[in-house]
Amino acid sequence: MKKVLVITGASKGIGLATAKVFHNHGFDVINLSRSNCPLGGVKNISVDLTNTTWRDKYADDIATAIGKPDQIVLIHNAAMMTKETVAQIEGHTFRTVLQLNVVAPAELNTLLLPLMKEGSSILYISSTLGRKAVANTHAYVVSKHAVIGQMRATCQDLAGSMIHTAAVCPGFTETEMLSEHLGENPKVYNQITAGIAHRRLAQPTEIAETLWFCAQNPVINGTILDANLGQIET
Repeated sequence: MKKVLVITGASKGIGLATAKVFHNHGFDVINLSRSNCPLGGVKNISVDLTNTTWRDKYADDIATAIGKPDQIVLIHNAAMMTKETVAQIEGHTFRTVLQLNVVAPAELNTLLLPLMKEGSSILYISSTLGRKAVANTHAYVVSKHAVIGQMRATCQDLAGSMIHTAAVCPGFTETEMLSEHLGENPKVYNQITAGIAHRRLAQPTEIAETLWFCAQNPVINGTILDANLGQIET
């Protein structure tokens, strides 16, 4: 049985950890991103999903790389986080974030769905900020709320296809993207972990294992899963 994982942004962080988990379970892994996944055996297709014409250029290459497997797991992982408020946001920035975080997944769905058989799945990575909001992260918050809506719409549209979907919402996870966004001030991290029940950041492998669970369990179709180590309510 040939099984293929198609994942965006597997060069680092949650994407890389997820590629490792699925590869260890016997999946062929295809990474779509600007940077290559360093994991041996991964098929890398160098594509910039923020480019609005990416599908026209890479559709045939992606379809050829996938072939005709018995099962496809599609994970929308690639994302962009920028710093801005509602009063500061520029149209170009907003459009770029939405293109990568929301529009490109929709375009990739239309490309892969004709190749997906029963038992396949489409998994979205949203965020804790897909269910709440913080200041100074306007475009990202809006896009991650949209990701949850996109998953719900996917579930309804695919009713009867036996292809299932879910959205995983990681909390603060120890990734390069988080480090770039927050900087290196230890006080900031202490403030963050003080609001987490387990008093630590989530690890990329923990999110990867959650995605593996989702891929194997169609009973969670249409479900939003928080993966945040518990948020302390205030």
